[in-house]
Amino acid sequence: LDQVGRLFLRDDRLTYFSSEKEGLIRGMDAVLEHHRGFGFVPGGGEKSSRLWMEDVGIDLMRDAATVTGIWYFQADSVSGPQRGPVSIVCLRGGAGWRFAHMNFSEYPGEESNPR
Repeated sequence: LDQVGRLFLRDDRLTYFSSEKEGLIRGMDAVLEHHRGFGFVPGGGEKSSRLWMEDVGIDLMRDAATVTGIWYFQADSVSGPQRGPVSIVCLRGGAGWRFAHMNFSEYPGEESNPR
């Protein structure tokens, strides 16, 4: 949780769509609360799970940028990872680059895919 304030805008322009919760999450307090719900704590903690991104693309436009990619989340070594597309809007200001918007989606599980 200590890094969230350094990474995200710290005002009500911050918006976030989670793959885990319906609806728009708006503002720093709501984003912090959302991450607390996943077990994030000040100072960090040891987790056996892993989150990463692949196929990352960045489009720079003066003081804004879009970042796109595929996120992966591996909770254990038995099942395959969850995954889906992510899009991020970043803004550059006096404090440097900050995330202004994130949108995480999740691909349907293998059992949901028609063959």
